[in-house]
Amino acid sequence: MDIAISQINKIYPGGKKALNDVAIEMKSPNLIGLVGPNGAGKSTLMKLLVAELLPTSGNITVNGVELLRNEKQLKASLGYLPQTFGLYDELTVYQFLDYMAALKGIKNSKEAINEAIRETNLEEKRKAKIKTLSGGQRQRVGIAQAFLGNPDLLIFDEPTVGLDPEERINFRNLFSRKAEDKIVILSTHIIEDVQSICNRLIVLHEGRIRYDGTPEQLILMAWEHVGVLEEGKKEEHGDYHITTRINTANGVKCRIVAKELPPEAKQTEPTLEDAYMYLITREDVDI
Repeated sequence: MDIAISQINKIYPGGKKALNDVAIEMKSPNLIGLVGPNGAGKSTLMKLLVAELLPTSGNITVNGVELLRNEKQLKASLGYLPQTFGLYDELTVYQFLDYMAALKGIKNSKEAINEAIRETNLEEKRKAKIKTLSGGQRQRVGIAQAFLGNPDLLIFDEPTVGLDPEERINFRNLFSRKAEDKIVILSTHIIEDVQSICNRLIVLHEGRIRYDGTPEQLILMAWEHVGVLEEGKKEEHGDYHITTRINTANGVKCRIVAKELPPEAKQTEPTLEDAYMYLITREDVDI
């Protein structure tokens, strides 16, 4: 699959500009992490990709054909989990997935449903009514419906929210396997998920792309801009951003990012979260 997003702009009624000249090319296989602060435009971009919204200007093509002319074909090869996804509480897990399979027009639906249930570890809950499920189990049902029919494009909005640490690791591994021959897009605030599995990172900030590349390249950008300060030595108005405060045997230490580290700070190796914070807190950093 080949998706090209060309100079997309999206302006909502009232004048809010959600996306500003966004251009992205995606080819399978690809596991893409889409990150950014709340209001950055991530959900808008995903809704445009699934034809839930129309752009104000610009163009999206799928395999060389305009999305709106190819919408039926795209949706037949699409698995999508929005951040807010409605489940029918009175249906069992199997009944709900059977309903979703019918909506997608999936042939051999029984086989597809059983596969999705197995992949998301819902075998013991297949006959349980959705209203009896925990938050994490409901999230797994949402992921299972996206897997139905083995689609070529998978888009997930905060897919690991509500999952315990073990489940999150299991689903990271599953998404990674799915991306061996597909495009998988994960929109998330959990930077650890991106660092663990994504080969490509796209950072949206205020409606525009601030970064598009590998996680490793972004970490290298922040290499000399991350340090540790002792709590008692931090400057009240220093030109830096505190990412975390760490309790140690020797007192509280502050992890900071800055264009220029203060002399009191000890430089340390950046994490992807450090690099992300460095990028979005400095207007003079862009790619």
